[in-house]
Amino acid sequence: MNALEKIQRQIQWNRLIAVVEEQAQTMIRTAFSTTVREAGDLSAGIFDLEGRMLAQAVTGTPGHVNSMMESVGHFLAKFPAATMKPGDHYITNDPWLGTGHLHDLTVVTPAFRNGAIVGLFANTAHIIDIGGLGMGPEGRSVFEEGLYIPIVKCFDQGTPNETFFDFIRVGSRTPVELEGDIYSLCACNDAGAKRLVEMMDEYKMDSLDGLATFIFDSSLAATQEAIAALPRGTFHAEIRSDGYEAPVTLKAAMTLHADRIVVDYAGTSGLSTRGINVPPSYCRAYSCFGIKCVVAPEIPNNWASLKPFEMVIPEGCILNAPRPYPVSVRHVIGQLIPDLMMGCLSHAVPDRVNAEGSSALWNPPLRGGSQVSGQAAETEDFEIITFNSGGTGARPTKDGLDGIAFPSGVRTMPVEATENVAPVIFWRKELRPDSAGAGRTRGGFGQVMEIGAKGDAEFAVNAIFDRVANAPKGRLGGGEGANGWVGLDDANGTVLRTKGFQVVPKGRHLLLKLPGGGGMGDAKARDPELVARDVADGLVSPAEAKRLYGWGG
Repeated sequence: MNALEKIQRQIQWNRLIAVVEEQAQTMIRTAFSTTVREAGDLSAGIFDLEGRMLAQAVTGTPGHVNSMMESVGHFLAKFPAATMKPGDHYITNDPWLGTGHLHDLTVVTPAFRNGAIVGLFANTAHIIDIGGLGMGPEGRSVFEEGLYIPIVKCFDQGTPNETFFDFIRVGSRTPVELEGDIYSLCACNDAGAKRLVEMMDEYKMDSLDGLATFIFDSSLAATQEAIAALPRGTFHAEIRSDGYEAPVTLKAAMTLHADRIVVDYAGTSGLSTRGINVPPSYCRAYSCFGIKCVVAPEIPNNWASLKPFEMVIPEGCILNAPRPYPVSVRHVIGQLIPDLMMGCLSHAVPDRVNAEGSSALWNPPLRGGSQVSGQAAETEDFEIITFNSGGTGARPTKDGLDGIAFPSGVRTMPVEATENVAPVIFWRKELRPDSAGAGRTRGGFGQVMEIGAKGDAEFAVNAIFDRVANAPKGRLGGGEGANGWVGLDDANGTVLRTKGFQVVPKGRHLLLKLPGGGGMGDAKARDPELVARDVADGLVSPAEAKRLYGWGG
C-alpha cells in the first residue's frame, strides 16, 4: 500500500467513525427510555460479515460495546449473512449471548448496497423494564428476572413481527417505552446503513474487506507494540465487594507476554444464589476495558485491538455464571474488574494507573403505586431507574473526578428528566464533603442524594449498591475513599440493606451517600493551595484538612 492509499484508508476510517456515531445519536434522539435518552446507556457499532467489529461509536459504555463485539457472532450462527434480506432486524436480550442481563436489548441489522449485503450494524441499549421481578438482585434464576428473548426477527423485510411485539407489550410494566425503544434501535441501525452506503458510493467501494484489513492490521500491530513495551512477568491483585449473602473476593493473576496479556481469575469467589453473578462475556468486556485504559488507550476499540487480551475464568466462580443463574445486576461485581486490572498493572507500570474508585454505578430502581402499596396507593404506578455515580480514583498527576461514572461511562441523569416522567422528587443532590480519599492527588468526591415520592407517598427501592462495607482503596500510600451509606432520612438514621427490595415508608425519603474515590501518594505531599481550595469550596472540612494534610489554615 502506497502513501496515498494509506491516506485514503485513514480518511475512510474517520468517515466510518462518523457513520457509527450518527447511528448512536439517532438512538439517543429517538429513544423512549431515559436510560438511553438521558444517560447514554448504549452502544453502537459496525461489523464485517464474519461478525468482527470494525468500529464503535464514541458514545457508549464498555460493558455494552465489548460484550456486543461477541454477540454478533451468535446472531450469524443462527441467521447466516447469506440468508438476511433488506429490512430485516434481529434482536435478543439473552445474557449469555449479549451484554449480561435481560435489561439490555441487542439488535443486529444487515446493510445492503446494490442488492448485496456489505456489513452488519449492531447496537445495545438498556431499557427500563423487561417484566419479572424488575432490575434487582432478588431473583434466584434468570427466569424470574424478566422476559427472556432468544435471537429472533423483530422485523422481517421491513414488516414488524406482530407476535413478537404482542409478547413484548404484555410482558413489561412499561410497554409503550419498551416497544418504542425497539423501534428506536432498529431506526438507528437503518441510519448507520444509509450513511455507510453513501460512503461506499462516494469512494466506489464494492466491499468493506480492504478497509477492514487496514483497520485490523493497524490496530493489532499497535496494540502488540504497546504490550511489548511492558515489563514481563505475572502480577497479582484482589478486590473485595460487599456481595449479597457474603462478601465477594475477586482475584486476578495477569501475565504480560511479548505480544499478549493473559488474565487468570483463579481464587475468585464462587457463584451467588442471587442476581449479582456475572456472565463470562461481561467479565471479558470489563477486563479488556480495564487493561486497555492503561496499556493502549489511544488505539481504536475493535476486534483486532482486543484480540491480544485473553481471560481464563474458572467454572464455578462468580465471574463465569452459567445458565440459568440470576444475573440481573451483574454490573455490581463486573464494574469492579477495571480496578482489579489496574491493581495488577500497578506492579508493572505504577505511574499509569488510577487509585480505586466507587466503580459500580449507584442506580436505584424505584417503584411505586399499587404494585407497592396495593389499594392504599397514593400515587400512580411507576417504574423508573436513575443513574448516578460516586467519585473516581485519584490519577497519577490529577485528582479523581467527582460524581463521574467510571468504568461505565454513562452520563448522570438530570433530576428534572426523571421527575418529568415519574412522580418522584429529588430533595437533595450534591457533592459529599470529606468523601474523597486523601493523597498527593486526592480521589473524587461522592454525592449525597435524598429521594422521595410526590406527596411523600410510600414507594420502594430495589437496592443494588456496593462499596458500603468495602471502601475504594488508595494507591502508593493514598487514603481510602469514604464508604457508601444507604438509609432513610429519619432522625435515627435508619440503615437499609445495600441490596434487595425494600419499602420506603410514607413520609420518609431514601437517603444515599455515594462513595468517594481513593487517593494516590502521600497526603502530606499535596499542594497546600489545592487543600485550601477544597476547604474554601466546602468539600474538605478544616478539621479533616488538618488531620489528613497537615493544613494550617
